[in-house]
Amino acid sequence: MPRVSQEQARLNRQRVVEVAAALFRERGLHGVGVADIMAAAGLTHGGFYGQFANKEALAAEAFDTARTGSKERLGGLDDLLANYLSLGHVQTPGKGCPLAALANDVAREPIGSPVRARFTDGVRDLAAALAGLTPRAAKERHTQQTLATLATLVGAVVLARAVDDEALAKALLEAATASAAQ
Repeated sequence: MPRVSQEQARLNRQRVVEVAAALFRERGLHGVGVADIMAAAGLTHGGFYGQFANKEALAAEAFDTARTGSKERLGGLDDLLANYLSLGHVQTPGKGCPLAALANDVAREPIGSPVRARFTDGVRDLAAALAGLTPRAAKERHTQQTLATLATLVGAVVLARAVDDEALAKALLEAATASAAQ
């Protein structure tokens, strides 16, 4: 079997990370295995350990990729609220915010794990982005308001994904939008 070029190896790795980022958000960190990820990327399972130390290393890198994609979709506060708190975001976790998709899974990871560290960085980054989009108040009050807004956004999406009533899901998203827009 011929060896792949360095460029092809780089492209394969990138594809695996992108596929993993989507699958982890759709199925959870423990709901998808290495074989599933590699198959979805169109590659054999055997090539995984030549690219990644383990599944946790892939998960950390995939989380960074998902965060980058989420940051690129930030606009003004109104755009952020409209996109983040939409049924489209709720119904497509594989393309959405990794914080909302993976909060429950990451909470079960050990303190100090690479995925948990990346998640913490993601919370800080999104809080900073929100702070930049909201009116200034006294620094401590502004920080509290920013963190409350972040918790409202993520919480609304998590709850809207969990209920089996679309009207209730919409009501959760609308309530969060109204609260965050104030």
